[in-house]
Amino acid sequence: MTKSAMVICSVFGLFSAAFASGPPRELTLWRHQTGTNEMQTSADQVARFNQSQRQWKVVVESLPQASYTESITAAALARQLPCILGVDQPTVPNFAWSGFLQPLFPLLAPATYQGLSVGGRGMYQNQLYSVGPFDVALTLFTRYSILERYQIRVPTLSSPWKKEEFDSALQRLKASGEFAYPFDINTGWGDEWPSYGWAPLMQSFGADLIDRSNYVEAEGILNSPEAVAFAEWLSQLVEFGLIDRRPADSQGFINGRTAIHYTGSWSVRQYQQAFGEDLAILPVPDMGHGPVIGGGSWQWAITTSCQAPDGAAAFIDFVMQPEEIALFSKSTGFIPTKSSAAELTANYNIEGQWRIFYEFTNRYTVNRPATPAYAIISASFAKAMRDTLDGGEPQEELDMAVDNIERSIYNNRGFGFSLPQE
Repeated sequence: MTKSAMVICSVFGLFSAAFASGPPRELTLWRHQTGTNEMQTSADQVARFNQSQRQWKVVVESLPQASYTESITAAALARQLPCILGVDQPTVPNFAWSGFLQPLFPLLAPATYQGLSVGGRGMYQNQLYSVGPFDVALTLFTRYSILERYQIRVPTLSSPWKKEEFDSALQRLKASGEFAYPFDINTGWGDEWPSYGWAPLMQSFGADLIDRSNYVEAEGILNSPEAVAFAEWLSQLVEFGLIDRRPADSQGFINGRTAIHYTGSWSVRQYQQAFGEDLAILPVPDMGHGPVIGGGSWQWAITTSCQAPDGAAAFIDFVMQPEEIALFSKSTGFIPTKSSAAELTANYNIEGQWRIFYEFTNRYTVNRPATPAYAIISASFAKAMRDTLDGGEPQEELDMAVDNIERSIYNNRGFGFSLPQE
């Protein structure tokens, strides 16, 4: 090698070394503000990712949850979206349809999405747009001593209560006089609860929020005989004094005013502290078509504005490792979305005290409809159910919900799905 060539090689080597050791490229991440524990756990994950390599540096910006969706929409219109976005799974189809998100295949490593539970995926038009490390599960909480006192069978995963047995149990509890309202379905909760909490019960009756074969028709689905039967059952819960239409608070079960609380796994720590080994964690009832629970929580996505999708994918690959999911679950109590992660946790491994919640998510989950129309579907269903609880006629309320949903779908040209031919 000539002297000049050696000089060139030396200079090139110094340049390469300087480039490799240069500052990492920043990737902005947006997430919603939530509890202190979850925020700190998430921040710790970001710190571990930043320390694990030198190419990328994730910078977190947290936004208020109440205005989070509006902030994303405004940023998209201004072309100021971050690279990595925390998204609530039901909003994913709308964001994807609006052009805010890019598909995750083939950006992610296969190990990241393979083996994910149903609730760990955000889909639109059969494409994966988000992945999530955790989920929660709907359940029935009661006390073993109550079931024993009134000779009510303890349901199991393999043999949940059927509708007739469940109705009989509620009537027996009501007749005892011990509970003014034996059942609590959180009638005072608003926002997404009716669709997340009550629609699965309707689906167990054999109905659904929309026709999932085309995502443009609700007629004959949301106002079907099965849907009407569910709405009539809901109305009868009020009529027969089995639930309190307007409870003073959400503490009926813990204060002994109600016998059975239909809610989510997020309440287990509070109830275990109150009742210890007397707490019974039960599967949701089978109302005729198998037990059903909702699925899908906060997940990670990559925006179409991201100029370094490989860096964003590297971050998501990192936080979706079984070890990271397990650490997140240990700190927050949330249910892991991978079996390999569940086995690394004390609570959700095969012998864990909360393993039953993991089983619920794997056996019973039906995600909310993967359509950009979900927001109007959810709002229309919630109004129909509240009006039914207030004495509205079930068929009429559901018919109005169907009309409202299909009008919105038509006005938005199917939200990306094909409208039926006239």
